[in-house]
Amino acid sequence: MENGAIPSGQDMPPSGGFKPFRYERRLPKRGPNGLTLFGICGGIMAYGWYRIYLALDERRELDREKMWSRIYLTPVLIAETDRDEYRRRHAAVERERVIMKDVPGWVPGQSVYNGKRYAPDTIANIPLHQQPGAKKE
Repeated sequence: MENGAIPSGQDMPPSGGFKPFRYERRLPKRGPNGLTLFGICGGIMAYGWYRIYLALDERRELDREKMWSRIYLTPVLIAETDRDEYRRRHAAVERERVIMKDVPGWVPGQSVYNGKRYAPDTIANIPLHQQPGAKKE
């Protein structure tokens, strides 16, 4: 007891020791384990790939149907174009006949080329609002 200090005793455990207490984590098991989750995700992805395969199969069939419909429609479209070209050609010859009626020796519809090779007329179907000289609104 030096310097007038109060004697102090060391704090000690009670005789027989402290009661045991829980210190580890005892959490309840929640949800499936990792392998189960992995299997579920794999199953979902497999089903998705299966659906993609079915959709690609259907798309392939639709593309094939579109191709064959175009093949079958080609003669009809060519015939329609030929009829339109024939109608336009006759209308152009009639316009030429009216415009050039006073020119002697002019034969309407005769080719301006000297060769015997067929050269189809270039007919451009231009809408009225896009033709040269059209008034802008």
